[in-house]
Amino acid sequence: MKPVRGRALIPGTADGDILLSAEPISLWGGLDPATGRIIDWRHDRHGESVAGRIFAFPSEKGSSTGSAVLLELIRSGHAPAAIVTRHAAPIVALGAIVAAELYERTVPVLVLEPADFAGLRDGDSIHIDEDGIVREFLP
Repeated sequence: MKPVRGRALIPGTADGDILLSAEPISLWGGLDPATGRIIDWRHDRHGESVAGRIFAFPSEKGSSTGSAVLLELIRSGHAPAAIVTRHAAPIVALGAIVAAELYERTVPVLVLEPADFAGLRDGDSIHIDEDGIVREFLP
């Protein structure tokens, strides 16, 4: 994978395998905050866990309470290692900001250009650095 630079809404570093979704998701009603599993039965990744993975989805949808779901995912230890999206995700970013303040745990939130997002491959291991650069993870 060629390194790409995204816009870090919430800066931070992360390593993990990509869980790539082709569909938008609402965190409220879409994710179980106690387990990290995708519970929206209509979602293309239904039944899979975001915990510890780089969760990549095109955009968020739905309720402002999605920030509370991300906050609970972070508190419970079932949050993704990072979130990568094509569109600014203010609700998602808010949950990550509050978690950083309350729990001193950071989940980076990164926005990629559509062409760069299209270059992501499900299951690839990547590294995200503080500057928003995404590259293949080489341990």
